[in-house]
Amino acid sequence: MSDYSDQPEVPPEEQAARSAVDRVLDGMAQLCIIVSGILLVFLIASFGWLVFGRYVLNDTPTWVEQTSLLIVIYVTFLGAAAGVRNKSHLSIDFIREGLPTVPRSLMRLVADLFVVAFGVFMAWQGYIMVLDNLSRPIPMIGLSESWRAAPMVVSGLLMVLFSVVNIVQRLMTPGET
Repeated sequence: MSDYSDQPEVPPEEQAARSAVDRVLDGMAQLCIIVSGILLVFLIASFGWLVFGRYVLNDTPTWVEQTSLLIVIYVTFLGAAAGVRNKSHLSIDFIREGLPTVPRSLMRLVADLFVVAFGVFMAWQGYIMVLDNLSRPIPMIGLSESWRAAPMVVSGLLMVLFSVVNIVQRLMTPGET
């Protein structure tokens, strides 16, 4: 049984506020995962239809390729945003976690700041792409090319939000590593 007496007491109102924020952010990340999962099911179904149409009906559905590319973009960007919230995004943390408390905390802060910078850049450039491609249709499906860049904006903003909350929570919790 471990002794938690060396950890500071968090006031109940601060704990309730933090847990409310965490619940909302966890819900947003879970929504990203659910939407990605639904899109993956649709991706598999559309490829099933492609194979059926090509080899059974001898009439290949032309919309499948472009729709699949669009779905992969959404799955990738929504999954990346959820990964930032769930702390399961690409990172090499075995070196950091082996360090003493101060450098470990500093490295976590620097990593979060890099994710914030990357998210801002991604959202900004994605927004420019959305505006630049409004009138250009995606071949075969007719949607605006802006639909390809929209998840970049959403994912970038979510990454910024998740990382900023991470930083604030670490800074407001004394002794947290």
